[in-house]
Amino acid sequence: MPIREPVLVFDIETVPDLVGGRRIHGFAGLDDDAAMQAMAAQRLAEKGTDFQPPHLHRVVAISCCLRAGEDFRVWSLGEPDAPEAELVKRFFDGVEKYRPTLVSWNGSGFDLPVLHYRALIHGLSAPRYWDTGHFDRESKWDSYIGRYQFRHTDLMDVLALYQARAYAPLHELALLLGLPGKLGMDGSKVAEAFRAGGIDDIRAYCETDVLNTYLIYLRFQLMRGLLSAAEHAQEVQRASDFLAASAAPHWAEFLAAWNAAGSGG
Repeated sequence: MPIREPVLVFDIETVPDLVGGRRIHGFAGLDDDAAMQAMAAQRLAEKGTDFQPPHLHRVVAISCCLRAGEDFRVWSLGEPDAPEAELVKRFFDGVEKYRPTLVSWNGSGFDLPVLHYRALIHGLSAPRYWDTGHFDRESKWDSYIGRYQFRHTDLMDVLALYQARAYAPLHELALLLGLPGKLGMDGSKVAEAFRAGGIDDIRAYCETDVLNTYLIYLRFQLMRGLLSAAEHAQEVQRASDFLAASAAPHWAEFLAAWNAAGSGG
């Protein structure tokens, strides 16, 4: 069957929450550089990695790929200089309004926990997102927070059969499917790019991640029998047409890499 209900693929980019880090670790007298270094050193000593836990991340970009009706588009929420609260609110407002199927890569392990904490900090409300049957009885069996349900489909988790030892990186699986994979940067470079004023590059990178994820999702739907081969080809062509119609440099790069791999529309 073709895609009928709205599908929203999402990805976030974050930087360490220096305000939170100062408050939790007692780094009140440190400037941003020193606070970031102190947070990284403490985390490295405790866990062997300087990557902060989800509650100490601040969202700087949320990118989405929407497939609904005849609409297909990929974009980043808000303006580049929009405050974090606005970005997070826009995301949950979209879920509240349309109740799409959410699709992510490691969204259960990182993106959604971060968004939960930031929504809590900013005092936001998202009753339909959190509903497990209180407002809508159907949500009891079709909720966003049910790990083994598909209202939120974390492709990394599902394809690994919920076993961490079988998790695959998005970039590597994308390459295996003949997709471009990550372009421009990776998550480890986001904080540096953000501090250098590179929010446009971060948003472009995040958008390419959601398109890779969406194209993997189409293959997953083909595998599940929810798209026929012809329908899958039509959806892939729709994405390719979107890229061809765009003048944005990152989409030209994506389409060129996709065509070079022999999988473009």
